[in-house]
Amino acid sequence: MYHKFNLFKLKKLIPLAMIFLVASQAHAERSITHYTVSSVENETIKGNVVNQEGKAVEGAKVTVVETGETAVTDALGNFSISAQIGQTLSILADKYEIQSTEILDTSITIELEPKLDSLDLQEVTLVGYGSQKKSDLTGSVSQLKSDQFKEGMNISVDNLIQGKVAGVRVVQTSGEPGAGMNVSIRGIGSIRSGSTPLFVVDGVPLSNENVSSGGPNVGLGSSSAKNPLNFLNTSDIESITVLKDASAAAIYGARGSNGVVLITTKQGKKGDAIFTYDTYLGVSTVIKKLDLMKANEYKKVVAPSYDHGGNTDWQDVLYRTAVSQNHSFSFSKKTTTGNYYASLSHMDQDGIIETSNFKRTTARLNAEESFLDDQRLKVKFNLTASDIKETGLPNGSNAGSDGQLVIHALMANPTRTVFDKDGEYTNFNMNAHYNPMYLLSMYNDHTNTFRVLGNVEATLRILPGLNYKLNYGVDKSTSERNTTMYPNITDRTPTGMYTQSNLESLSTLLEHYLTYDRTFNKHNISLLAGFSYQKFEFSGTYFGLKNIAAKGSGVAPEHNPGYSGDPFIPSPGYAQENELQSYFGRVNYNYNKRYLFTASLRADGSTRFGENNKYGYFPSVAAGWAISEENFLKGSSVVNELKLRASWGQTGNQEVANKITQASYSLSSASGYYLFNQNDVINGVTVNRTANPNLKWEVVEQTNFGVDFNLWNSKLYGSLEYYNKTTLDPILNIPSAPLSPTSTVWQNVKGKIENKGFELTLGSQIISNSDFTWTVDVNAATLSNKVKGLPVSEIFSGEISGPGMSGVYANIYKNGYQAGSFYMLKYLGIDANGKYIYEDKDGNGTIGNEDRQIFEGPLPKLTYGINSYMRYKKLDFAFSFIGQAGGYLVNNTNLNLNINNLASDRNVLRQYYTSGASTDNLPQLSSLYLEKSDFLRLNNVRLGYNFGIEQLKWVKNLNLYVSAQNLFTITNYSGYDPLIDTAKAASGNQSLGIDYTTYPSAKTFMIGATVKF
Repeated sequence: MYHKFNLFKLKKLIPLAMIFLVASQAHAERSITHYTVSSVENETIKGNVVNQEGKAVEGAKVTVVETGETAVTDALGNFSISAQIGQTLSILADKYEIQSTEILDTSITIELEPKLDSLDLQEVTLVGYGSQKKSDLTGSVSQLKSDQFKEGMNISVDNLIQGKVAGVRVVQTSGEPGAGMNVSIRGIGSIRSGSTPLFVVDGVPLSNENVSSGGPNVGLGSSSAKNPLNFLNTSDIESITVLKDASAAAIYGARGSNGVVLITTKQGKKGDAIFTYDTYLGVSTVIKKLDLMKANEYKKVVAPSYDHGGNTDWQDVLYRTAVSQNHSFSFSKKTTTGNYYASLSHMDQDGIIETSNFKRTTARLNAEESFLDDQRLKVKFNLTASDIKETGLPNGSNAGSDGQLVIHALMANPTRTVFDKDGEYTNFNMNAHYNPMYLLSMYNDHTNTFRVLGNVEATLRILPGLNYKLNYGVDKSTSERNTTMYPNITDRTPTGMYTQSNLESLSTLLEHYLTYDRTFNKHNISLLAGFSYQKFEFSGTYFGLKNIAAKGSGVAPEHNPGYSGDPFIPSPGYAQENELQSYFGRVNYNYNKRYLFTASLRADGSTRFGENNKYGYFPSVAAGWAISEENFLKGSSVVNELKLRASWGQTGNQEVANKITQASYSLSSASGYYLFNQNDVINGVTVNRTANPNLKWEVVEQTNFGVDFNLWNSKLYGSLEYYNKTTLDPILNIPSAPLSPTSTVWQNVKGKIENKGFELTLGSQIISNSDFTWTVDVNAATLSNKVKGLPVSEIFSGEISGPGMSGVYANIYKNGYQAGSFYMLKYLGIDANGKYIYEDKDGNGTIGNEDRQIFEGPLPKLTYGINSYMRYKKLDFAFSFIGQAGGYLVNNTNLNLNINNLASDRNVLRQYYTSGASTDNLPQLSSLYLEKSDFLRLNNVRLGYNFGIEQLKWVKNLNLYVSAQNLFTITNYSGYDPLIDTAKAASGNQSLGIDYTTYPSAKTFMIGATVKF
């Protein structure tokens, strides 16, 4: 296989190689020292073991790793042990993480951290506008900590939760670096808008709007904007908390219908100041190749005129071995009155297709300080800034059959050559089919995005247990996208085109709230009451040139638009704003740690909705029973924790376009008339949108029942939940009533979308001692989705691309079926003449649109993940699997690689030729292209080693590791990746489960290091 590899990038190996060289030399010298100084006498090492609050930890087992010598801490946390300077101590204590530390002095203090896994129900978990002990939770909440984010090369935060939380599905829209991701929690709840949850970063809710422009159509189709979460450096993230049920998410009201994801970034920790340097180098290749016909096969079955004498594997030509690197430097420190964290990072990730690239530079500063008597006032400051530079490709999802780079490469005749005898790109001389490498050479796409997110929090303790909090946040981004199609020999904008798209967004947040927390005998009560105001402003401008100068002639238009070309406006600019004003409250009650109750209410007022429904109200209630605290179970050696939970609540979805409740008008000659019998027409008024002052939020009502358990001292722990999540009053643009000024109107309809299923989380601390620990966690979720009560017969979406596919849709929303079910002809096989046979559903003897049928939908009925972590002394090993079953994909790529290509100088999938099909078969959307999306993938695997470097006293720890991502996938799906969802929406209705020549996923191998000073 041929791969392009830029040799100059080998220079990037030098810093990492030097780290390895130093580490190897130090390790070798240490090994020699052990042989030469074996007669050195041990010293008495005296130490103290405390927790994060500085309290003594009694009964902790202290072990010298090299000799096996042990000691146990007393009531004051003190111990004494015989060891040598430079050796390593391992400390094991109940409810604390195993701590390893190098002996640097004869006196040592060791701070233990609480266990980070789900077995510790006393762990503090974030909830909306606060935190709770996990043992007190009544809602469905899952929390991940930074130690669970180590595997893989992750650009965005949504990658970090893939396969780790039951009921959360993360699907990429493309394998391109920085591409968008679709995150759904407990199914799909909307037809019109997406199912993306609300993301809250350090207390600031983010808008789900794009912060960079999509790729404009310069003859090759438009492309989607990149992932708006790319601005966060994943190394800065301390925890991710997912609020899944309405009890947990209702405190966010109008934006909680799809769940809420709380992201917190790192703060300083107790102890010495720590400098940390993280780096890795990754090499990526395409995850797989499609099984196309080779040149020697192709020339035997086509007309002689289609044999061009070459032998080219176009997938090898298009895909390269991509090199990526990441560098992150951070500082953290915690004092008696505050804490500080600062970081600087740079990521440079090449895509597996030539020219595609993602570069990100981020800086972060988090600081907290206390003032006044007894730290009465605390002020916290979080600030992050990111500068992102992206190079895109001509691979739009809506370009039809002839405007995609990937499809041109897959369809390219394997007997053609990349270059002709003169060293120029071979001209295919075909309509709607071009040399993909020539197409790539004529296209430039650069996006620069700068984003700043920051907030200031001030907390004042008014009385014991009573606190006032102020939170002010700003989220500001600016983006410029320059797209150029140079003059070319194709029929795709042959005279060239340049466009510049500019986007600015600003979100400001102001929140005030009071909290009260008191314990009276066996009663504990926590109260929350607050006010929130958030304003969102967006604006965009466009500029373009036609008939530009040839590539290499003069100055590129993105650097000097005035050099050549005819100016034009590719689309009108815009400026919009909307506001959200909210009042919220919550009460938590706990009696004797046994009986738990939670209730919340949020009132949201939005400028997006009609005058008659400006405010929506979103309540929730939940209760819990900690059975393990009852006398008949307390002290049990089998049942350590057992809790039952039940909740009900409502959340809202306000993700609709601005102003759709208001009428819209325009002046046009089509509605005009002639005044005074003159020849000049006077523009008339056209009604573009019918007003609807009664439009209100979509409401999601959810019921949840759960049980949490911990058995046999964490040998088995986890939770089991049942949920029923139903969307009510969905917003649709449906046909209007007679005499309405427009044919459609936006309104709430009486239909609903129902999602229900079970979620299971299981874990086991299989082995836990000073030398060896092994934990395994498994999560799984089922999903049953159904559309009910729509007032229209069906709604279509999912545009299909290909010859003759104009106006063909794959998705259907219809009562009694899964959302986005597939709608197509039923393929039965091949007749004696090689013709495709389809089921004649209406029995009229001909095959047409009326013979289309509804097939199972794209949503998997089962999703699951398996995560394991092992540590043996200084060696650590982790892996994770993800998988799904019960869903389907429409392989629109295969539809474009149909058997008919052999009759038109194009390539075809080998399976279609070997099936015996005739080349006279014209492409039609049918179940021939409907495939199961079931798979099992080794998502990540990591092997690391912690080095102790006695010769470098200023180095506290060095961890070297190797890692692999997307190592293998077990699936029958014939496309590149079964975990894909190309954006093919129609009329604003979301598409589901379509794969159209998307940028393939990559298999990545990494080598990295983490050094702490």
